[in-house]
Amino acid sequence: MTTNDTDSTPKPAAKDPWDLPEVSGLTVGVLGGTGPQGRGLAYRFARAGQKVIIGSRAADRARTAAEELGHGVEGADNAECARRSDIVIVAVPWDGHAKTLESLRGELVGKLVIDCVNPLGFDKKGAYALKPEEGSAAEQAAALLPESRVTAAFHHLSAVLLQDTAVEEIDTDVLVLGEARADTDLVQALAGRIPGMRGIFAGRLRNAHQVESLVANLISVNRRYKAHAGLRVTDVRATDG
Repeated sequence: MTTNDTDSTPKPAAKDPWDLPEVSGLTVGVLGGTGPQGRGLAYRFARAGQKVIIGSRAADRARTAAEELGHGVEGADNAECARRSDIVIVAVPWDGHAKTLESLRGELVGKLVIDCVNPLGFDKKGAYALKPEEGSAAEQAAALLPESRVTAAFHHLSAVLLQDTAVEEIDTDVLVLGEARADTDLVQALAGRIPGMRGIFAGRLRNAHQVESLVANLISVNRRYKAHAGLRVTDVRATDG
């Protein structure tokens, strides 16, 4: 075989970035599901037909919140939520992030974990980004959960809009970060279950800090303009055929 013969070997076609897996049958757990962001995400996924379990440190509190949300949402303590779920969203407050994940390391082995926590501080000038020692909340999660598949997504969503039952669609893109394409494809597909929402791959976890930090800017936008701003990525769309 000559060099020319080798060079002429057809390369496999690039995978269509919009060819995403089916996720409707997967159970989604939301740690911190009794907080505004967690409740909002749980409500939207359940409303879209996803099986959802919300977790809390107190099972009774989670069950009460689940009954309020309806749509078949169940409540449990964090450990049971993690065990029973295929995909686990981390929506806990930043100050409890590390402790929560450390306590659930065993239950989260092998799970696809989506971290949506934004490390922020607040003072008289408004919100500002914090930088964890690991680089970001998502990277901290990956360090604490070495046997889990950690991704990052759902940072820039308005909890007010997510929980508003009168809002039919959430007009926003979701930036998805992770190390394995199979995992980020699953998260993109999950984002697409919510009407109006689209998941967009945005790099590996080392790029999570600036994504998490951007929430501080959105808070400033929302305060100035009395809005619930999200993000849209331009010139990224499915091709015909």
